[in-house]
Amino acid sequence: MFDDAMWAFGRASGIIAMLLLTVSVLLGIVTRSGRPLPGLPRFSVSVVHRNVSLMSAVFLVLHISTLLLDSYAKLNLTDILVPFLGADKPLWLGLGTVAFDLFLAVAVTGLLHHRIGTRAFRAVHWLAYAMWPFALLHGVFDGTGGTSAWFLLGAGTALAAVIAAVIWRISAGFMETASLPSRRRAEAPAPDFQLRRTS
Repeated sequence: MFDDAMWAFGRASGIIAMLLLTVSVLLGIVTRSGRPLPGLPRFSVSVVHRNVSLMSAVFLVLHISTLLLDSYAKLNLTDILVPFLGADKPLWLGLGTVAFDLFLAVAVTGLLHHRIGTRAFRAVHWLAYAMWPFALLHGVFDGTGGTSAWFLLGAGTALAAVIAAVIWRISAGFMETASLPSRRRAEAPAPDFQLRRTS
């Protein structure tokens, strides 16, 4: 009974963590653009991004903790911190471990943002773009039910959303000020995300 509960909770918390990570990546891209979202003032986007990221961290810790306690999963601390050493599905488990390690790097630099400076913070924050697909692949190929129709539909929807957001991120018109004439763009104030030193 205990193992069944740990398995079910570990699975559910992993799915929720993946959903929150997806929303966090999307909100991070919107925040970087300096644009508001419908119903939210522009400064609130960065606040929501930060809060969603914190919630994803909570569910990620719950996901890992419950699987450590699950005798079926048989995870240990090495599996969590060192990739590709697991006895079962080492590649897909290892990708989850890599995603977790990258998440830790992004989270720690986020907490130390004011100490390490914006340039270092942004450089490490780019790791989120690598972390997300690793986490998704881990969920599909190592998670129970990862190849079921409903999960693949959700994963495909998330993938399409992130790809579209990344394409927008690298487009010429990404920044809100890009649509302004050159003179007004030069005189435009910095977006709120820069003033608040968030990403």
